[in-house]
Amino acid sequence: MAKPEYLQFGGQAVVEGVMMRSPRYFSVACRAPNGEIELQAEEVEKTWIGRQKWLKLPFLRGSLALLDSMALGAKAMRFAAQVQIKGEEQQKIAAGDTTATQSAKVQDTAVGGAMVVGILFGLFVFVFLPNAIAEQSSRIGVTSWMEKNLITEILKIVFFVGYIYAISLLPEIARLFQYHGAEHKAINTFEAEQELSIENCRKQTRLHPRCGTSFAIIVLLTSLLLFTFVPRYPFASLEHSKLAAVTVRFFLELLILPLVSGFAYEAIRFAGKFRNQKFVMALFWPGLMTQYLTTKEPDDSQIEVALAALKAVMPEETAKLAASAS
Repeated sequence: MAKPEYLQFGGQAVVEGVMMRSPRYFSVACRAPNGEIELQAEEVEKTWIGRQKWLKLPFLRGSLALLDSMALGAKAMRFAAQVQIKGEEQQKIAAGDTTATQSAKVQDTAVGGAMVVGILFGLFVFVFLPNAIAEQSSRIGVTSWMEKNLITEILKIVFFVGYIYAISLLPEIARLFQYHGAEHKAINTFEAEQELSIENCRKQTRLHPRCGTSFAIIVLLTSLLLFTFVPRYPFASLEHSKLAAVTVRFFLELLILPLVSGFAYEAIRFAGKFRNQKFVMALFWPGLMTQYLTTKEPDDSQIEVALAALKAVMPEETAKLAASAS
């Protein structure tokens, strides 16, 4: 008999909902404006990249998992947007308002556009801008390239934590972070082998070692340890052109980033597998503490949505596991 597979669930918060995924399936549950929970569950499609076995090797699979997460996240956000817009349409009709609403194609374009803008914004604020500011530090007497690198990496952490804190003050984002907390509580209940009820879920912590927040913090800390010692000026001529130096550094970091992401991915997998070991959790303390910013305590209605998403994806995955183990 084949060795049973270690089953892991993950997910993310979306507008008024939660996306849950397992190795082969994913589901999205959203609270519609009328109060009902709408569900979508389907098998994860394997792309050509996803079928390449060599990309599933340790330290390589992290980048693949990141791309996969972004693709599923986009699909989940489209579904969540459609649920809210559909609900608003129904409310308009009930109120006698016949104003035209966005088509599904327009909605998809908007979600896709928002993701592209978000990625470009992140690259600018968390990679390019810190490097640009550090390059200007020569005006206050910083001449060592290693010191400039250290300033860059510290600024990345400050910008990231500051950005998360700032957006958490927005009511819409605060509610999204409540669903993030509900997602963690649901998965923690499952991993504690307890009945998936609101009562049990409510008692669980809203923190989780495999959270994307922990992943981001590990990436930042690994970058601090690595990029600080990567020569800032691979070409001597760059020392005399700040814009060229920053641009070359920007693309150099992008080239190395998949390796850093691969390490971070393996680290959070390790943390998730040995989450009951205190010394392991101590190592991942920074990521767990940052989750106090990216998650908030959910109410029962939000927990109900997270449990609905998890329960929707579990039967298919466990049936597949049982078949493969027999």
